[in-house]
Amino acid sequence: MNDWNIQIKNEFEKAQQARVEKNEGKARVCARRAAGVAARAYLTGKGIQVPSMSAYDLLNLLRENMELPPEMQSIADHLTMRVNEDFQLPVDVDLIAEARILCDWLMSEK
Repeated sequence: MNDWNIQIKNEFEKAQQARVEKNEGKARVCARRAAGVAARAYLTGKGIQVPSMSAYDLLNLLRENMELPPEMQSIADHLTMRVNEDFQLPVDVDLIAEARILCDWLMSEK
């Protein structure tokens, strides 16, 4: 398993643990970080020089500059949504599950 995959796996383990601990905010952050690692790997694999950026910024770079299939675009949109005043997303999605789908796709396409 390469370094990208290890980082992704570790973030998903932290996300699951946060969910078990009923800390959905932390679970979202970890899922987003996992997707950020995959986005960095994907962009790097496409020969794009990626500056040091947050997972949020990497996902926005991916959304704005790459032609993603509609489902992957939708997932990237969800992962970059802002929470409301109650710290809830405006849509009812499982970001851990969605981030896994996006990571799998990005890692297979890089």
